[in-house]
Amino acid sequence: MTRLKPPVDGLLTSEPDAATTSAPAKGDALQRLASLLAVDLAATNAAIIARMASEVELIPQLAAHLIAAGGKRLRPLLTLASARLCGYRGERHVRLAACVEFIHTATLLHDDVVDESDLRRGLASANAVFGNKASVLVGDFLFARAFELMVADGSLEVLRILCNASATIAEGEVLQLSTQNDLGTDIPRYFKVIEGKTAALFAAACEVGAVVAQRDAATCAALSAYGSALGMAFQLVDDALDYAADQDELGKTVGDDFREGKLTYPVLIAYADGDAQERRFWQRTIEAGEQTEVDLKTAFDLIARHDAIGRTIARAHSFALEAKAALAPLPDDPVRGLMMEAADYAVSRRR
Repeated sequence: MTRLKPPVDGLLTSEPDAATTSAPAKGDALQRLASLLAVDLAATNAAIIARMASEVELIPQLAAHLIAAGGKRLRPLLTLASARLCGYRGERHVRLAACVEFIHTATLLHDDVVDESDLRRGLASANAVFGNKASVLVGDFLFARAFELMVADGSLEVLRILCNASATIAEGEVLQLSTQNDLGTDIPRYFKVIEGKTAALFAAACEVGAVVAQRDAATCAALSAYGSALGMAFQLVDDALDYAADQDELGKTVGDDFREGKLTYPVLIAYADGDAQERRFWQRTIEAGEQTEVDLKTAFDLIARHDAIGRTIARAHSFALEAKAALAPLPDDPVRGLMMEAADYAVSRRR
């Protein structure tokens, strides 16, 4: 059987470094949370590697490409953190964190095919390297691995939460496809898109951590609400960064959303507040998909004219406040503190 080997300098390692677990945590909130949960995170990464192995050579090859591209492992980290916050001391949360990451990675593979993306986190996307067919099929393989892990866990409640999240993600992606070039989309409908394609898995990742700890319904609901609001904040900041970040900061070519004709929060703001001439610009470039070399700069100018980036970040901040409020009733300990800080980081990050 082919074995998947992690990159030497990447996050995926089989054992936490002694310095990582003993030295004071530094860096942003997610880095410090990862440091605090280093043993659990290393076990999760080992589980991911083991489940990505296959006798079909293309599967581990494509999986290794995804690992090399990096990533924050945010969603599995939320599962680990939620379980520990709830006092869980077993091992089920490790396998479920791996399950959450498989669901997320499968959706990324499918998204890049649908969006015809050439880059993922600054590197060539899997579909650009291996082709669309391989990316779709390996995405299906990862979904299957995720469901194997759910079944092995044995909890019908966990199965319900993660199955519902998987279906909601698919619905969100289809809704995004149907609204992709439609400037008639209003803000509530747009929020429904990102609630589905992004926030649902954040919510599920947090909720299953409480479920394995056998916490009451109120605690499970609080962690689900935290995850959902955090996911909304993250997606809105992603929307803003596409019109504000340099490629080195973001890990993708700036303006990708514009070139793909995606409706994002800054565009909806600029279109709603624009005059007739500005609206004709968005109708030509987004709805009709007719773009010239100078249109991206014009889009940037219009976004800036209506302070669409600032207003998007302000809306993300309101979701971050909702996330922090959801955690308020839970026990005060270092994990909760860093989860609170993660909400602030979601808004302040530059990539």
